[in-house]
Amino acid sequence: MNISVLLQNHPALVPCRADIEAARDLIIHTYEHGGRLLLCGNGGSCADCDHITGELLKGFMSRRRLTEDERQALAVANPDDPDAIRLANKLQGGLPALSLPSQTALVSAFCNDVDPALVYAQLVWAQGETGDLLICLSTSGNSKNVVLAAKAARAKGLFTLALTGEQDSELSRLCDVTVKAPAHDTYRVQEYHLPIYHYLCAAVEDHFFGANT
Repeated sequence: MNISVLLQNHPALVPCRADIEAARDLIIHTYEHGGRLLLCGNGGSCADCDHITGELLKGFMSRRRLTEDERQALAVANPDDPDAIRLANKLQGGLPALSLPSQTALVSAFCNDVDPALVYAQLVWAQGETGDLLICLSTSGNSKNVVLAAKAARAKGLFTLALTGEQDSELSRLCDVTVKAPAHDTYRVQEYHLPIYHYLCAAVEDHFFGANT
């Protein structure tokens, strides 16, 4: 997807163009070097984490058909099994991503047993690897549990990307790239985050899968 489509549909995002492009390039770099995405946020931003992972783990704008090598691997692993054909025809290419809020057993246990503010930092510490990318969603940019996750990510060698509102924030000072949606009210910031991350998912998909329909 060309970024001009995003900016034509949402002209208020024109001042964010360079940061959106930097976010796209950082995601592509992460995947090209074998990393994966971890995402964290609260409330509506928590739901956005699940939404983004859903667009990455399966086809979004394209079908992401398996390559011939992948189809052959399924046939070899399942000889004379009719399910091998079903798998080859219906599985799709995926881009690895993990929504940290979806880890409900750990989230509830750590909040109850240790420290609620550190729950995402714990997940980053346990799951993150050098070269991965933590995407931090916070309309204020100052959500304490998300900020602490970013600090843990920096210590473990992860890249960091923030989607926030328009004001400078703790996340904008901490993260490698910050996209500041041009709004202050929470609901307005979230309204801008949706087309921003839809563009990012579509652009990354196009980079790795092209016009694979």
